Amino acid sequence: MTSSTTKYPLLEEILAIKDLPLQPTYTIRNIAVIFGVTARAIQNRVASGQLTPRDLPGRARFLNQDVEAFLVASRKEAD
Repeated sequence: MTSSTTKYPLLEEILAIKDLPLQPTYTIRNIAVIFGVTARAIQNRVASGQLTPRDLPGRARFLNQDVEAFLVASRKEAD
């Protein structure tokens, strides 16, 4: 699915694999489902500053570009 026309290639690839739609915003619970982890694991990433939510009305939300930036930054370097 990754092509030059996708705006969020890493996120869109994961969503396609899991058969999930691209959404305008995501909650902590949504992000946990995408990555197959607990909400607490995502909360830990937020607390450590690795994933930054937006302070939108209602509660913290993540935009597509926030999740894509997290994915890009999470790349492990080869030894």
